[in-house]
Amino acid sequence: MQDLEERIAHLIRAVDDLSDVVARQDGQIATLERRVQRLMERAAEQESQGGNTIPLADQRPPHW
Repeated sequence: MQDLEERIAHLIRAVDDLSDVVARQDGQIATLERRVQRLMERAAEQESQGGNTIPLADQRPPHW
């Protein structure tokens, strides 16, 4: 019986540790999503203002 209690205690600890990791990663993902959104908005704004556009991978640079 004590062996089962020890195993359960270890499993509870592992679940708590994993829960902390998931919560931290959720915050990091939310931050990254906001940053990507801001970058996309900036790129769209620059493009609409006639700024430098990012060349497509299959396009040759103008000096070729």
